[in-house]
Amino acid sequence: MVASVRVILGIIGCAVCMLLYSAPILTFKRVIKEASVGEFSCIPYILALFSCLTYSWYGFPVVSSGWTNLTVFLISSTGVLFEISFISIYLWFAPREKKKLVILILSLVLAIFGMTILISILIIHTHHVRKVFVGSVGVLSAMLMYSSPLVAVKQVVRTRSVEFMPFSLSLFTFLTSLIWMIYGLLGRDPYIMSPNCVGCATGILQLVVYCIYRRSKETPKTWNNMENDMEMVTSCKDVSGHKP
Repeated sequence: MVASVRVILGIIGCAVCMLLYSAPILTFKRVIKEASVGEFSCIPYILALFSCLTYSWYGFPVVSSGWTNLTVFLISSTGVLFEISFISIYLWFAPREKKKLVILILSLVLAIFGMTILISILIIHTHHVRKVFVGSVGVLSAMLMYSSPLVAVKQVVRTRSVEFMPFSLSLFTFLTSLIWMIYGLLGRDPYIMSPNCVGCATGILQLVVYCIYRRSKETPKTWNNMENDMEMVTSCKDVSGHKP
């Protein structure tokens, strides 16, 4: 019974995550149309890629025992495809200096992920220790992404305008984190449950702040505003939270 409920929650969580993963598409359409990234930052997408890569490996049978975390593997792998697409578009239209920074950070993230794979395969030889190691790296990557909504909340409080934090994204952040937190709880998996507890807390905070400032007069949206919106979006993508 518990296993069946967990599978259903995993499917629902995947569906909600897909909505969040696809949220930046409109912004990147604008990047393509204007052939410029403006002041838009790519770092949140690189962190999201790191988290998706880590949890894809975490859900793989080499780390988890069998396909017990199949849904985590599937949605995280999908997230990897989305993030690679967004980062590739950014690199294509970014000026040279920004490209150098993105490539540097991206190389560092990929190097850390590569080391995680090598250590978990060549040095660690049991599923339990391997799961603890990879899960700990995953929790760290998820925590890095969960700092993004706090930036959006601070911006809303400072400007007294909720245009920096759309209600739908705040709601999906909370729902995604809640679903995956229960998923991890039912599976007694602290590496999925713990980061999503933080995600639930930040989701509730966003919803409360939105309710407080939703009647405030909005100012015209600028490219910087959109940057803040999208940084908030990427924090929702952890199937661990994302993302996972």
